[in-house]
Amino acid sequence: MSKRTPVVFFGHGNPMNAIEDNRYARAWRTLGETLPQPRAILAVSAHWYVPATLVTAGDHPRTIHDFGGFPRELYAVQYPAPGDRNLAARVTELLVHYGARGDEHWGLDHGTWSVLCHVYPKADIPVVQLSIDETLEPGLHFDIGTLLRPLRDDGVMIVASGNIVHNLHAFAWGRHPVDAFPWAARFESKARELLAKRDFDPLIAYDTLGEDARLSAPTPDHYLPLLYAMGASDDSDTVSFPVDGIDGGSVSMLSVLWA
Repeated sequence: MSKRTPVVFFGHGNPMNAIEDNRYARAWRTLGETLPQPRAILAVSAHWYVPATLVTAGDHPRTIHDFGGFPRELYAVQYPAPGDRNLAARVTELLVHYGARGDEHWGLDHGTWSVLCHVYPKADIPVVQLSIDETLEPGLHFDIGTLLRPLRDDGVMIVASGNIVHNLHAFAWGRHPVDAFPWAARFESKARELLAKRDFDPLIAYDTLGEDARLSAPTPDHYLPLLYAMGASDDSDTVSFPVDGIDGGSVSMLSVLWA
């Protein structure tokens, strides 16, 4: 790896991945053993999707259990990573054009902590979370990622969390594994191909990629974190895919690492 911190996009999937010992959790733990220890983490999660550009600015961001109907054990999980006011101020400064401002109400939602609890289980690295502004077109989310790129030279790891394919209407909720739906497998494969070539334009304009894209990203919230990670990467990075798999037939667990 280079001296710059990596950029990681995680397919986070089911919140139960936080407490289950499954192949995704094990792969995240393995990845955490190979990643450098950053000074801080800037996280972009699918689950802070609001009409504003906000940055968590508290000293002790709360662990948000933003879901319902899961076992009590999941609600007991805490990820007590500290915040970083200086990093929050720096992010706000970098994104001043987008009206970025600090927020002390939000904390770390499960898009962030359900993955980080495996990657960095000690919760001793400061974490700041950045919202996704639902009013912006896809290209601007990519542009925000490029504005965040200098943070990598200051020891900050940029972590984006969503799912390249995320269609819960089609998800197989039964106990038995199912094969990926053909459209999900095709779209994930196309995304991998484009990411490997750094051919980002089609991925930014993903709504032009046909029916497979429409079924794979019926709502933008879980797809858009990928664009932040793409923007924060650069030509000197090597791209790899340390975690893969399609859960329930319609949720891609693909992770993308630029380092």
